[in-house]
Amino acid sequence: MARSTLARPKRKPSPKKATRRGGGSPQIRTYRSAMGFLNASVNYETQTRVSYTTNNFSLSRMNRLLVALEHPQRQFRSVHVAGTKGKGSTATMVAEMLRSSGYKVGLYTSPHVSTIRERICVDGQMIPETAFTHTFRIVAPAARSIKGVEPTYFELMTAAAFVYFARSEVDVAVVEAGMGGRLDATNVLTPRVCAITNISYDHAAQLGNTLDLIAGEKAGIIKKGVPVVCAPQIQSVRDVLEKVAEGRSAPISFVGQDIPFSHRFEATPELGPHTRLCLTTEQSKFEHLRVPLMGEHQTTNCALALLILDVLKQRGFEIDDRQAVEGLANVRMVGRMELVSEDPRVLVDGAHNASSVEALMRAIGQSVPYDSMVVIFGCHKDKDIDGMLKQIQLGADKVVFTSTGSPRSVEADDLAARYTELSGKMAQVGHTLDDAIAIASSAVSREDIICITGSFYLVGDARKRFGRV
Repeated sequence: MARSTLARPKRKPSPKKATRRGGGSPQIRTYRSAMGFLNASVNYETQTRVSYTTNNFSLSRMNRLLVALEHPQRQFRSVHVAGTKGKGSTATMVAEMLRSSGYKVGLYTSPHVSTIRERICVDGQMIPETAFTHTFRIVAPAARSIKGVEPTYFELMTAAAFVYFARSEVDVAVVEAGMGGRLDATNVLTPRVCAITNISYDHAAQLGNTLDLIAGEKAGIIKKGVPVVCAPQIQSVRDVLEKVAEGRSAPISFVGQDIPFSHRFEATPELGPHTRLCLTTEQSKFEHLRVPLMGEHQTTNCALALLILDVLKQRGFEIDDRQAVEGLANVRMVGRMELVSEDPRVLVDGAHNASSVEALMRAIGQSVPYDSMVVIFGCHKDKDIDGMLKQIQLGADKVVFTSTGSPRSVEADDLAARYTELSGKMAQVGHTLDDAIAIASSAVSREDIICITGSFYLVGDARKRFGRV
């Protein structure tokens, strides 16, 4: 299919030229040295407690970095996705549908599972080591040129993604926000459409201890006049989002409320257990469309992705529904309901808040046949630990607690003690992932399953353990 007839954004001089005028960065010659520069920055993803202030999360700092890079984010169109759960799934589905429709598509997501390069993809391929190195050869001197400012790990990665997308001449980039939205480094974009997935409790210490407060932070991505599409929300959250959208003259709609849709679960010999949805928008009608990812929660994410495409069509994108559906069928996600071993059967999922764990337990029960399930669980200190443990006890027959391998990890013994206090059930402890897998493996038969969850760190280690890297 021919590319869109939309006029492409006027390109400014390549960031490469600007950085050469600044003297270049001879220190970064290899992938290892690029990673060394990145890892020397402040990384809030590895810290247990981070104050949510404009000093720590600064759009001013991010904007200054982008000025030094000559605004690479202005050289492509974008879709911006925020929310608590389902951001990565929704963004990936949108990216694949756009790619199948003939667009060159960048995708920026976080966190990663096995390698940092997973976060930056173009047309389904993560950034190669050579391109990563070259990109940081551009970003590093720009970062060093800003007087009195040291960009953070996430800010540097976000800037690198924008530089790589600009240099790759993508038509559109689908960008997932990190934590929150209002102060997130990605919130320098002026996208063609904003999307907000399900909002639930996560990062309460930073974003607020009520859903209304969290919603206010997520709503920070809403821009003046830019359409907003949202997953179904409870009424108080919807009220917050609508108020912000009204104040910024941004049209807003909600899947399942303003845009009705239905879905059903089925199982066939050819496809196994899966979900189908029906959705009618202003531009399209989808009937009995197969959702590519397992779990009822993915039905809502898929409907939201389709609604994002509908808005893009209204804004001039040429998207063929048939081709988009073909792209949707190709969606695969690392570390989400991923079977990494057949003997024993081991499934990994990066669920790391109570709502995600609840959805995971329900999805496994619905989609994966088994006699007994052993859950290996580890999580970080800044999470809703009690909320996750309560959901695990509803789905797991046995639980083995372990460390995530991160400095932020809760001690396995502490998790086990808290689990017993909450549920009255006993649990086992494996202080390393190998120990936990050995304990779980000794307790399962061929008809059982082991589920490893609670943290993307843990999932990444598990994938390495089973040779999936």
